[in-house]
Amino acid sequence: MFEIEITRAISAAHQLRGYAGNCRNLHGHNYHITVTVRAGSLDAVGIAVDFRKLKTEMDAVLDSYDHCNLSGLPEFAEINPTSEVLAMHIFRRMAERFDSASVKVAKVKVGESDNSFCTYYE
Repeated sequence: MFEIEITRAISAAHQLRGYAGNCRNLHGHNYHITVTVRAGSLDAVGIAVDFRKLKTEMDAVLDSYDHCNLSGLPEFAEINPTSEVLAMHIFRRMAERFDSASVKVAKVKVGESDNSFCTYYE
């Protein structure tokens, strides 16, 4: 089994409704997001997953989150865009776009700072 990872960065703002601390106010993060996919075999060239294809799909998913207020997006109208929720949404969107018989999204890791991370998997 092979695990292939791609990390990308986005900048976005959010605020946590109902939170009893500073994060209830609008603020921003420079998120680092890592998507890990698993493949059980290699193609004839020796590649499990083409990094270029994975980057393209990941960039397409992250484009709607980069440089925006996450709290204003429809998918976060009922739930706060915490790192946990963001990781879950990215995982599910990547799985829709990328999963096949031979490759599956394994996990998504979201870091909202250099020291704070969340990993989501199903």
